[in-house]
Amino acid sequence: MTRAYDAPPPRVWAALTESALVMRWWGPDGFTAPVARMDVRPGGVSLVAMRSPDGAELYNTWTYGLVERPHRLEYVLRFCDASGRPVPPSSLGLPADIPTGGVPHELTLTPSAGGTELTVTERGYGTAGTVRLSRLGLEQTLNKLAAVL
Repeated sequence: MTRAYDAPPPRVWAALTESALVMRWWGPDGFTAPVARMDVRPGGVSLVAMRSPDGAELYNTWTYGLVERPHRLEYVLRFCDASGRPVPPSSLGLPADIPTGGVPHELTLTPSAGGTELTVTERGYGTAGTVRLSRLGLEQTLNKLAAVL
């Protein structure tokens, strides 16, 4: 998915990597982000959480491989408990075809017409239905990011 933002790459990068900013946009519509402990560096692991409107919390770790500030970020998203221990996504009521080993993410920030084009690529889902579900959540989350920027 690609989105254009009216903000320069360093500002978009900050929104993607700084705890206080991530907590303002992470999660789909109606969700809040009560936790965003960011450790954005090669080999670093961030712990983020989203809270649903009914109070259920879903935790993820983001384990970073490539970090090229402010142009490229690669990480593996894994579902976990509040302490960061991995848990099978299916144990959280999520689709069984979300890989237990994590979902690779690639984020590319490209300067464009006074702003930034952000491209997010996710890999590893097993069915078209899970891809659609993830895409819907990502669309809503990226809309919230636009509001923060």
